[in-house]
Formats: sequence, C-alpha cells, structure tokens
Amino acid sequence: MTLPSTQRPLIISPDTLRGSSKDRTPPAQALTAKWPVLHYGSIPKVDPHNPDWRLRIFGQVENEYELTYDEIRAMPAVDVRCDMHCVTHWSRLDNVFTGVPTRAIIERAKPRPSAKFVMCHSEAGFTVNVPLKEFITDDCLLAYAWDGQDITPEHGWPLRGLVPRLYLWKSAKWLRGIELRNTDAPGFWEQNGYHMHGDPWSEERFGW
Repeated sequence: MTLPSTQRPLIISPDTLRGSSKDRTPPAQALTAKWPVLHYGSIPKVDPHNPDWRLRIFGQVENEYELTYDEIRAMPAVDVRCDMHCVTHWSRLDNVFTGVPTRAIIERAKPRPSAKFVMCHSEAGFTVNVPLKEFITDDCLLAYAWDGQDITPEHGWPLRGLVPRLYLWKSAKWLRGIELRNTDAPGFWEQNGYHMHGDPWSEERFGW
C-alpha cells in the first residue's frame, strides 16, 4: 500500500534548483501550466490487473524477473519534484510524480558489469533508449501518479518511466519491460530522427 504523501520521501530533481523560472527553462522552451498530450497512434487499452500484465526486467542481468502491477504498487514509493521539458518546445515546472525508484528495480536484477544502457519496452512496440547511469539517478522513477492522482492513460497509465533530466520522450509511457544492454541502440523515436541522448539544456532534439 502506498504511504500518504506526508510519509513518503521527497526527492528534489536538481534542475528545479537552478533559480528563477527563467533560469529553469532550457533554450527555446516556453512555459505552460497545462500538460499537453502528445503521442503516436491510439492510446493503448491496458488492464494492469489482468493476470497477463507483467513488468519484465531482463537482458544483461544475473537475475531476470517480473513484477505484477500490484507488486509494484506495494513497493516502497517516493515522490519526485521535477520539471518536464518536451522536445516540442514546452516546459512545465514543479511536477510531483509518485512511484518506485528505478535504482531499486535495477539493483534487484543484479546488472552485469557489461550493462551500460537501458531499452525501455512499452505497449504497442514502443521503445526508448537511456544510458543506465542516467536511468538510475535518485530522481528517476517507475511512476504511477502525478500531482497526487493516478497518471491518466494519455500520459502513460498504468506505468511510465520518469527520467526528468532528459526530454520527456525519454520517460517511456505504458511501460512493460526494462532491458539492460551492453550497447546502445535507437528506440522508436530515435529511429525516426530524434537524438540518441536528449539533453534539453544542450538542445539535443534531433540527430545523433
């Protein structure tokens, strides 16, 4: 059972500490109070309580394993206060996501020394690549709630990754698998021209 917010640890993403709203807004971004909905194709219809739903952790690990949604929701949760930056030029400041630290998920899998990258696998075949060291920083989550409410389907319910220091497409919606790899590889959007890394402060929007 997820603890009340007053009892959960609160992690502050470092980018929120840059100063004023202007200082916290990367180049060529515009602030918004809304959370625009952007995705390719239709929203997947997901029942996380279906016996077939599992989150799989596999690849360059010693302990491949799977988790049900109820098992994920029963794990110790934290809140992360962070800013969101979309490659389509909008930013939203001071979001609070709730979920399970990615570091706990990865450590349980016992990564091999060769594991350097993560490929996130989502519903409908979507994938996204992230360097492992950036996927397990303190402000990265497997998130299921935003600002005190369950994340809505259009934003990735029942589970999405959260990697707040990179452009938002790196925070995979509708997450179903985490693959640890020894080599990098482009995910869905990277194969379609987006940057392999995605740092908003360096405007790594397109190209390799």
